[in-house]
Amino acid sequence: MEKRYQVFVSSTYQDLQEERQEVMKALLELDCIPSGMELFPAADESQWSLIKKVIEDCDYYILILAGRYGSCSPEGIGYTEMEYKYALSIGKPTIAFLHKDPGNISAKKCESTSEGKERLAIFTSLVKQKLCKYWSSPFELGSVVSRSLIQLIKAKPAIGWVRADELPNKDAALELLKLRKRVEELETELTLARRTAPQGSEDLSQGEEPHTLRFTYIGFKHSNYLNRVAGADSFQSTWNDIFGAVAPLMINEASDTVLQAALNNFARSQNWNQLEKILKDCTNISFLLEKDDFQTIKIQLRALGLIIQNVKTRSLKDIDTYWTLTPYGDDVMTRLRAIKRTQKNN
Repeated sequence: MEKRYQVFVSSTYQDLQEERQEVMKALLELDCIPSGMELFPAADESQWSLIKKVIEDCDYYILILAGRYGSCSPEGIGYTEMEYKYALSIGKPTIAFLHKDPGNISAKKCESTSEGKERLAIFTSLVKQKLCKYWSSPFELGSVVSRSLIQLIKAKPAIGWVRADELPNKDAALELLKLRKRVEELETELTLARRTAPQGSEDLSQGEEPHTLRFTYIGFKHSNYLNRVAGADSFQSTWNDIFGAVAPLMINEASDTVLQAALNNFARSQNWNQLEKILKDCTNISFLLEKDDFQTIKIQLRALGLIIQNVKTRSLKDIDTYWTLTPYGDDVMTRLRAIKRTQKNN
């Protein structure tokens, strides 16, 4: 769908009419929708709520600043400055275009009072803290606006507007959502139906092949809670032992949180004998498998066709990821964990 972006053009009005015409022309050539003072040239307090609404609806905001500060609200703040600050406050992507040489602007297009000049100087200093471009003629301003807006659209893509007849109707959108959901369900069913290792998994590390796991441990001395014992180490295990440690938890399903806790306990059980002397006088002992190793384990078990993510609908508050065994994973788990009959001697 072809998008058009709405751009709010903010400036003083009487002194910049020619410049604004060039900017409007540049925006129309970019297939943008210009909005600004032409809609409400006599800005006052009663129209301020309308102006804010138009700024909110726009995708981008541009400011043109030259030799005038402009008319002020009853509070003594210029309407142009109010527009600029409001656009910043709502996070609207903005660009300001400042005159290169304010000293060469004709006197009739400049502030005539010291108070107006001071307000303009303060406003200009504020504007220069954000993204600014410079211009010296109406024609140059149009070109600078065109190039700058193209860059801004690329850097910060906005929602934009599309023709109503290009939008899918409600029934079509609902049907598309249903089809996507059904595709996800079928993909899950297909994976769950697999009772053999997926093609290509023979090239992956598995079974009794060793794999190194890293972990950290920490404990606190009984006599002094502030005296802690901590360290990091690694150990080798096999993929069968790793899978066997977590597989029963996924007969129905298990979350990332549950699997992480199980693997932490696995690291503890595999290393307790060698660390028992170091931690013997400690309390609140914890073992923590490295996060990268935890992610690697999930990826490997998934690649081996042993587990699959459970995609059933959950509460919006539940942001955890859940895993369950595939039929093939269930078969492998049974071979690993089921107790075999003891053979009797004749």
